[in-house]
Amino acid sequence: MACNFSLNFNGDPGSVLNKVKSAIEGQGGTFSGDATSGFFSVKVMGTIAGSYSVSGNQIDITITDKPMFIGCGQIESVLKSQLGS
Repeated sequence: MACNFSLNFNGDPGSVLNKVKSAIEGQGGTFSGDATSGFFSVKVMGTIAGSYSVSGNQIDITITDKPMFIGCGQIESVLKSQLGS
């Protein structure tokens, strides 16, 4: 089951995504993309993978793969705290 949500952020999209990329790669994950769209994958109690697209100061995220016991709301909450939204 896919999770879809949108998050608002402050600042330059490139800077925000560099922060996200560093966090994902720091956990041994992969991140490919630019300031408009891309893909990511990270192992956190299983694999969490998805894509993103940016429009202005909003990032739309689709989680395509996640462990069954991790809810979409949990993922959204962690991302909100990381982006400061």
